[in-house]
Formats: sequence, C-alpha cells, structure tokens
Amino acid sequence: MKSRLSHLAMALFLGTGVIFPSFAKAAGENATTVTPVTEENRIVDTLSFGNAASEASHAAAANASSTVVGGLGESSRVLLPQTPQSWQGGSVAFTMKVDPNKPNYFTIRLWGSENSPDRLLLFCEGKQIGYIHLGDIDILDFGNDSTDPPYKGRFYYNTSPLPTELTQGKSELHFEIRSIGPVWGYGNTFDKFQQTMTVPTRGIYRVYTHTEGFFVPPAGEMQGSVPAVPPVRTGLGPEVLDQLKDRVNHTIAGLLSSTKPLNQMQAEFLARAYHVGWTTAYQNPQVVPQVSGALDLLYANYKKDPKLMLSDPSTPNPDWFGAGPAGNAFWLLSLQLASGLDATIDDGTGAKVTRRAAWADLFHASVVWESRHRRQYSNQSMIVDMNIYNANKALTILDPTQAFPQSQVLHYLYQSVGLEPWLGSETDRGPSRPLGDNYWELTSQGLTKELGFVGYYGEVLDWVTQIYDATRLALDQPGDPRIEAQLVKIARARAVLRFPEVDADGNRAMRAETIVGWRDSHFPGNICYTERSTWDASTLYTAAATLDSELVGGVQQMFADNQFYPSVQEQMAQNNSLRVTAGLLGLPDQYALLQAQPARPKRLPMTDGQPDFVWADTDDGVVAIKHGNERVYASLYWRARPAINFLARVEDILPATDRIAVVREQIQFVPSGLTWTRPDWTIEGFANGGPKYPIELHSAEAGEQLPIAKVPDGTAYKPGDENPYAGRGTFYALRYGDYLIGMNTTKDTVYTLKTPVGVGSANDLSSGKRVKFTQNGLAVGPGVTSVLYFGH
Repeated sequence: MKSRLSHLAMALFLGTGVIFPSFAKAAGENATTVTPVTEENRIVDTLSFGNAASEASHAAAANASSTVVGGLGESSRVLLPQTPQSWQGGSVAFTMKVDPNKPNYFTIRLWGSENSPDRLLLFCEGKQIGYIHLGDIDILDFGNDSTDPPYKGRFYYNTSPLPTELTQGKSELHFEIRSIGPVWGYGNTFDKFQQTMTVPTRGIYRVYTHTEGFFVPPAGEMQGSVPAVPPVRTGLGPEVLDQLKDRVNHTIAGLLSSTKPLNQMQAEFLARAYHVGWTTAYQNPQVVPQVSGALDLLYANYKKDPKLMLSDPSTPNPDWFGAGPAGNAFWLLSLQLASGLDATIDDGTGAKVTRRAAWADLFHASVVWESRHRRQYSNQSMIVDMNIYNANKALTILDPTQAFPQSQVLHYLYQSVGLEPWLGSETDRGPSRPLGDNYWELTSQGLTKELGFVGYYGEVLDWVTQIYDATRLALDQPGDPRIEAQLVKIARARAVLRFPEVDADGNRAMRAETIVGWRDSHFPGNICYTERSTWDASTLYTAAATLDSELVGGVQQMFADNQFYPSVQEQMAQNNSLRVTAGLLGLPDQYALLQAQPARPKRLPMTDGQPDFVWADTDDGVVAIKHGNERVYASLYWRARPAINFLARVEDILPATDRIAVVREQIQFVPSGLTWTRPDWTIEGFANGGPKYPIELHSAEAGEQLPIAKVPDGTAYKPGDENPYAGRGTFYALRYGDYLIGMNTTKDTVYTLKTPVGVGSANDLSSGKRVKFTQNGLAVGPGVTSVLYFGH
C-alpha cells in the first residue's frame, strides 16, 4: 500500500524532530506556526436530514431509516434495526462538497436529550473514517448505555478530521453513515465484542464539511438551553442508607449460614464486617470459623493446583489478586484466629500440616508470584502491589522468616502510587525495568499516567485509599503519611476534571470529564464530586479517610446538591454482586463522620462562581480551562500509542453548546529516525486491530506514515509497539477557536509559540495578564503551558 504523510500534509524533518508547515522559516527553529481562524476556512457544505430539498440536493439515499421530528421541533433521520435484527442497522449515503486545497473536517449535529446505545460510523469513498473502539480518530457517535442523556435539552457537535489523501484536489466526495449495535470493549471475538442492534439510533440532524477544527454553527442555528440555575434534586433521603444496611446484613446472613466453604473474597468481606458496629457480623463469633474454613480451602486448592490458586477465579481479575484478599482477612482477624494456628489440617492430598505452616506457604507463594508478575497500567499496578502487601502482612505474622522485608513491599506501593519510579517485575537479576529507571506511574500533578490523560478509568482514588488503609498498623491508627499526602494530591488533581452540568432529570450536578480521556468511550461523564461511585468503594471513601478540607468541601457540595443519596442508589443498582456490597460496607460510618465535619467553603474549581483558571499536566498532555461560563478540556497527547499522530481531542463546553472534536495540531519531538505506517484497521486502534468482522471493512487512514519519537535508552521497543514514549511530543501547539495553547513538556528547552500574523497581544489566561508578542511569537519555558485568548 502506498504510504503517505500525516493529516497535516507537512514536510517531515526527522533530523530535527520538528513538523513544519510549508510557510515555516527554518528547520532548526524551536517554533510552531499556527494558522489563524478566518470565516473563509470554515463551513464548506451543510446537509439537513429530514429536509427533502437538502437531502435531494446531496443525493441522499437511505436504507432502513425514517425521518422524525425531534429536538426543538427540527427534523432528523434515524437509522433503524434490520429485519431480522443484526449487528448492522440502517444507513444513509450522500454527497458533500469539500475544499480541494485545505485539510477538511466532518461534523455531525445531535440532540443531547436522545438516548441510544447504537454507534454511528462515517464512510468516505467506501472507506471507514476512524475506529469503532479507542482509536485516535473516533466514530461519529459511540452511543450511551443508560437513560442519562448526553447533553440534556441542547444540541451538541462531534467533529472528525478527513484524511487529506481523500480530499486533496477533490471538490465533492461520497459519504455514508452506517449504524451498528453497541460493543463490549473487552470482547476478543466478534460475537463477544459486537452486539445486536435492537433499537433506533439517535436522530442525525445535520452534517457539515469545513476546514477549521473549531466548528462554528451557522448563524441562527438553534441550540436549546437548560435553566441558568438548575434546581436542586428532591426526593431520596436517609431511607437509602437503610436499604444499604439491609442489603449488607442480608449478605452477611447468607455467608454465616453457608455450609459450603467461602471463597477468599467472601472471607475478606466478613472479616471487614466483623469490625463494623452496625452490622450483624460485628464481633460475631460465627465469623471466625467461616473465615478459617475459607483459608483452609484456599490452601488445599493451592496444593492441588498452584497455578489455579494464583489466578483465583473468585477474584475480579484473577491474576491481579493472588491470595491478597485472604491475607487481609487473616490480618483483620489475626487475634481471633491465633488459637487455631497450630492445629493440624489436611492439605487436600491426605497429608497433615499445621494451619500456621499451611497458610504461611500459601501467602509466601502468592507474594513471590505476584512480585514477579507486576503490571504497568496504573490501576492494575496498584491492585497487584496492594495484594502483595496484604499477603505479606499475613506472612509476617505467620512466619516472619519467609516474609519479604517491609521496606521492599512498601516500596512497591510507593512505585504504584507515583512516589518512586516504577521498576517492573522482580527477576533473578533484580527488577526488570521494562521502561527504564525513571518511569513514574503518576504525573507530577497527581494524575495516573499511561498513554495520556486517563479519564473515568483513571479515577483510582478507591484503590489508593485501600492502599493507604492497608498500611495502617491497626484499624484505629493512621496509615503511611507519604501515601496519605499523595492520596490528597491525587484527589485534588481530579477535582479539576469535574464540571457543572445537569443530571438525567435536569437537576444541578457535577460530572466527570470523559471525552478527552484516552481509555474512555462513554458520554456523558458520570455524576462525580470528590470521588466516583464504583463497585469497590463509596463516593465518600477518600474524604473520610483523610478529612482533607478541600475534599470535605467537595463532599459538602454533593450533599448540598442532594446528589449523595442518588449516588448510593446508583451503586446498589449496578448489580447484586458481593463486590458492590463490599464497596458499600463502610459508607454509613463514612457518612456519619463527614456529616459531623464543620462547613468547608472550598468548592470544586469548575463550579459556577469560582475563579477562572488554567490547569495543565504536561506529563499527560492535558489542559483544563475555566473562562467565564466556558470550560475547555484538551488532550494534546491523544491516543498516540505507537507514533506521533498530530491529533488532539477537545471538549468545549458552553451552557448552550458542546463541541467535541478530534483536531489537527502541531507537535515537536525528539526523533528516533523511525516511522510507523497505519495498518488497515477499523475496529480497534491498537493491538492487532481488534476482532475480525464478517464483512470486509477498510480504513480511510490506512497507509498514513507517522514518525516515532525517541524512546529512552535501555527501553525495549520495536516500531508498532504500544509505548508511553513513542508518540509523545516535547512541544504541542493547538489553535482552537479563540484559544491558542502551547505546552512545553521538557525540563530544559525553551520553545517559541508562533502567534497569528498581525496580532500583537492577547490575554494570557495562564497568568491572567495581557501579553505582547515579539515578531517571533511567545517564548514558552520548560514545563510551562501557555493559553492565549484572542476573543473579547
């Protein structure tokens, strides 16, 4: 396949690591030039669906589709399930004009009050634009999986770049929008990944072609609205906590009466409940033999099949947990279990062994195996290392001679929470160091660091708080002070990533930013204040564990918005699993503790009425801007798994308009001299392109040749590998509407952000000052992010 250069259609100077447009001055200059936005490089063509004249003029032809009257009384076209139902639904083909000389974009207009789990794919000249799941170029609509509307009462826009190879020299192109059912991202076969389409899509109202990544709706286009001051939610109160307690105690009753030995997750839950005063397990002597029997069974299973035990199927992710939950259960009840430790038990093969020796053997095997199978991604690293620590705590009591030194297992925790460099799994020669000696799991700001900003999936406060709790010498004593300080830092960093919105019923709420998160594929973001609601912990967990004044202020904001009780109800409604029930166990006591705290004035930074600010994390390449009633989030290092891709992801939120876009940007980087060519993948933008579909699909981006940044010396790497360095730039420049962002990710280099010709000054939102430019532009120092605003 013929290769081509990036979407920017720029010259690539591998010797300098700089991508320059044709009008750049010199190849060796640390500067990036940005084209100003003008009216003439915006909308090229518009198609209004459901409008007969507009559809006719664009040769629109639909299959399994109907027109409906939708938001604000406007017409739209919905795509319908097939008969009989299939993973594919209806489609609509049409032609649209494009600019033959400039890079082009395609934008879809959707009504934010409509819900559908279906996905909308764009095809151009028979080739698919973007990837169905987690690619750097997203599809038109990835649906929503609930009754929580994406942008209630208003329209929103989603923008994608069109490959320049398709548009260059062309004035008109053939497009098609196809519908498919929802997908399950963890499915590794077509049948598991792709689900049947059973309901209509959201309405497709309008589509546009244009030449500027910042889409400006046509004058007079209706947008909708929500109340300027949304109402506070009513209904739901303390009765929700009564329901929670009933659920927990019902689960406890079932476990205490069980004649079948419990698994280690059940044992850990009972051991925790033994210390919770309002439960029926509190200091209940029935708990002790049930936990002891569970540990005996776990040991017997280990003796029969060591591999099975070290990947215990009763745990959420078997190879991440080992015997860690059992270790925590033993530690919690070590005094109550002490009298039975020297009793003799059957090892499952007929041999006799003391319980102390048996359990010590079990926990030692777990610690050794897990230490040799540590994981890189932040949440996984935390879970593995916490379970190493918990198993080792038990081993220290049972047989200290087999335990790892406390300093070693504590350093695993420090590595996982970003206090020390992550060194990888243990080997016979020491730590494996797969990413060298200086890879950190968290950024200096406190965000998880993988391949850019990790949105809702990166909300690891539940796990870090569990790690902090694991380091307590007793339940009533504080944990490790370094981990506590890091926990607060992480929570404060995440606070920037909540913005004011409305809930599904139109009430005041704060939502988590997900659109610019590289592992996220859901919209809207979840209702979220200090901490997310998860399977494993409550929305109060971190604030109650630390009583940090800012975190308590965020919780009090949630209480004032009456969004706490709905969060508990939502958590209980997720499923009836033990995992969720265990996550609810501490919530009533956390609630009582936080209700007793004095009023804290601090509110989440993006809340209406709070000061304007710019916040940036150069390690993750993410920027957050609060500017009046506008909130802008941008990932400049956007899903660049194997190479520099010159793409950013932006969400621009205004009260009446939400723009979502993948846009072109300019990037400087240290070159490796290597390139990567996009394969012909359409399903997933990583691994081997995802599961194979029963029809032939081809990528419009296939063949695009992208440069690879230099990875640190000593890091194992080959072109095409997913790597946290291969796609990372040293300087990013993004012009989006009236905003010009320059991010310097280095520690020792000054870059120049070129400013629009003829503009001598702008508001620097980073400093709050009006700045004047030199002829060359604005100097951006090491580790600095500058955000210039050219509007009024």
